[in-house]
This record gives sequence, structure tokens and C-alpha cells, in this order.
Amino acid sequence: MDCHDLEGVTAEAIASAHVQDVEVQDRYGVKYLTYWFDPSEGRGFCLAEGPNLEAVNAVHRDSHGLTAERIIQVDPGAVNAFMGALQTHALGEAYVASGFRAIMFTDLVGSTAMTQAIGDDASMALLRTHDRVVDGAVAEHGGLKVKHTGDGIMASFVSSHAAVQAAMAVQRGLADLRELSGTEVPVRIGISAGEPVTDDDDLFGAAVQLAARLSGQGEAGDIWVSRPIRDLCVGKTLRFSEAQAATLKGFPDPVEMFLVAWD
Repeated sequence: MDCHDLEGVTAEAIASAHVQDVEVQDRYGVKYLTYWFDPSEGRGFCLAEGPNLEAVNAVHRDSHGLTAERIIQVDPGAVNAFMGALQTHALGEAYVASGFRAIMFTDLVGSTAMTQAIGDDASMALLRTHDRVVDGAVAEHGGLKVKHTGDGIMASFVSSHAAVQAAMAVQRGLADLRELSGTEVPVRIGISAGEPVTDDDDLFGAAVQLAARLSGQGEAGDIWVSRPIRDLCVGKTLRFSEAQAATLKGFPDPVEMFLVAWD
């Protein structure tokens, strides 16, 4: 997957460039599969199969000259998990599709101590309850389950608003369960956002790390989000706390985070 800075470029120009890529890709043993382009962000991403990074960029260079700022090797399964199933478009058809994704992590609080206190069977029953509630909320709000982390779930969303709504649905569902049956499933949630290729030359590297760190903050029932998530939800009927600065493992500078009011 590669990343292009494309400020001022139109969707029609990108569609034409993709046609030119396809016309020369066989020379280098490359196959361009799809692309994402968001004119509002002036950023584009291409997904291709090829023998090496140099061959992939050579297609861009020789076809239209719009070479990539960054190229990274990715696992197709990881791309599908983050971005969703690849959409096919008629060759030359102009379209826009944002590469931006919101990343959500849930964390079953105190899972190790819980297992020691109530045993494996009871702990697994609570984890299955967590999975059922989270899976339902993610699907309801158009998200994709990326993976199970052992004591939580990682999911991606096209919309920041949808990610926060899903998190709220999780906490409300668990609160209803507690009220109706007395079953306590203590969960905290973290949400961040980013584009596929980061400055660290990784697939969602910093966004994933930050969402995971945020899910470890606070107490059961908390939903913590990063500054980009909060800013992208301006104008929505959501309530956030004032910014709080936190020193998080792996981040050299304090990170601004916001607590979502959901009850």
C-alpha cells in the first residue's frame, strides 16, 4: 500500500492515473487492485501486488509521474480487516473513498484477577457476554471486527461518529444487562483515528497504539477518545469532557483525551 499527497487533484484525474497504471503494470509484474482518494484531505492510497516496493513505484513513475511519498508492505488480511472488502469500480470511473478509519478497542477490566476470583468457566461466560454485546454494537453501527485481543475486541469504522455510537451502545447494553440480571461485565473503551499508512511506515500504527492505550485508561464504563475523534464529532449530539492530558506508554508527549458522556 502506498500513500500520495494529492492536494488540488480531482477524482477524475485520479481515475485517469489509475487507468495509466493498469496500462503499464504488466511491464513490472505489478497488479494495482484498488485505491482510496479523499479530495477533502488531499490524500490518496493505492493497494497493489508486486515483486517489490521499487516495482510498485516504478509503475507510477512511468505511467503518470505521481510517485508515492511512502510505500509499505501489508498483509491482505489486515487490509480487509481495517478497510473492509475491496470494492471494484469500472476502470476509469471517477469516485472518492476515504482511507480514514476510526479504531476502537474494548478492555475487560481486571480479567486476570477475575479469572482467579471466579474461575475459568465463569470468566469465559462473562467474556462471551462481552463478545456478544460488542459484536452486535459494532455490526449495528457499520464497523468491522478486526480481531479478538483475549480480553477485548478491536474494530474499525469509516466514521468517527459511528465508532463513538458503537462504544456508547456497548456500555448501555452492559448497563442494561447489569440492571436486568445483575451480571457485571466491566468494560472500558478507547477510540482513536488515522489513515492506512502512517509516518511510522505501518498500517494504522500510531492510531492503533493510541486506541489501545486509551482503552486502558480510567475505570469500567469509561469511553476515552483522542483529540481527532472529538474534533470530528463536533456538531453531533454527543457530550465530551474537557481535555485531559495523559502520559501514555509509547508516546513521548502527553496525549489529549476526552471522556464520552453516555449514560
